[in-house]
Amino acid sequence: MSKVLLKNIGTLVSGDIEKPILQADAIWIEDGLIKKVGSLKDMDEKAANTVIDCAGTTVTPGLFDSHVHPVLGDFTPRQKQLDFFESEVHGGVTTSISAGEVHLPGRPKDPAGTKALAILAAKSFAGFRPGGMKVLGGALILEKGLVEKDFEECAKEGVRIVGEIGLGSVKSPEDAAPMVKWAKKHGMVVMMHTGGTSIPGSTTVGLDQVVKSDPDVVSHINGGPTACSIEEAEKLITQTSMAIEFVHCGNMKAAAEVGSLVAKHKAFHRVIIGNDAPSGTGVVPLGVLRVMSLLAGMTPIRPEQTVCMATGNTAKLDSFIAALDAGLILETVRTGVCGIGRGDRVLKI
Repeated sequence: MSKVLLKNIGTLVSGDIEKPILQADAIWIEDGLIKKVGSLKDMDEKAANTVIDCAGTTVTPGLFDSHVHPVLGDFTPRQKQLDFFESEVHGGVTTSISAGEVHLPGRPKDPAGTKALAILAAKSFAGFRPGGMKVLGGALILEKGLVEKDFEECAKEGVRIVGEIGLGSVKSPEDAAPMVKWAKKHGMVVMMHTGGTSIPGSTTVGLDQVVKSDPDVVSHINGGPTACSIEEAEKLITQTSMAIEFVHCGNMKAAAEVGSLVAKHKAFHRVIIGNDAPSGTGVVPLGVLRVMSLLAGMTPIRPEQTVCMATGNTAKLDSFIAALDAGLILETVRTGVCGIGRGDRVLKI
């Protein structure tokens, strides 16, 4: 049995937005799973195969990137770039979640084709760990002609996500709402594009369309890259219970303003963080950390809360839990020395 001890932890962030900071200075790991969190004096250091001295740095769960657009493997035709997933591991990301394999050259847009792509991607990424990262791939892009049986089949074959509504031919709430109900019935998490157009063929999506469609996740509330209005963003916070997603490849001014609204309405538990890459904005390995830094530095949101937004909040989405190995939510990551914070509110990571 492999036994690893992390000791001399300066700050331990739990990933739980209700209790972000744990009073502990050590973690005991057996066969890759965290078994105990607490005081070093209560652990048998001599029994450990490996001892890691954290030297007073902060330990966090591995970060989630809640919004990526892969195709297959660790290559993106959007940027003609290799190893973009592995590069994110260097930014602390240990789990990435597809919002749709929309950049596939010649992407099929008929019901059979879009379903086949989602199933292929889900099965492919289930057996592929770029740089050790877990990729939850295979997000069904909604196309006209899909019926409930298709959602049932996709779920049976391991598809856990509906990619951003608005990227396929299904755009209006009238077309989307029945499919959202079918997807939820079969255990899928549903994302919806919000704001202005992104890729050719996408459409502008506003408050009314989101509310009538009823997704689980309001994708890139700060724009992808063009944001919805601040007034609409506030109504999405106050009038719905959907997860609110901030992304790096969006509008940073909107992120700061909407982040302040999140704090005002105490909606911290609903925020998740992603990159929205590869995209026209590029590939940004430290994008999730940069969004965390922006929210911690430009809004009343505390640094440790941003860590929870990029970890535990995402993990709590039911279908994501169903698709992830239990141990992955407990992964820890140390990414060198950088600062997240404002004034005296600084966490060393």
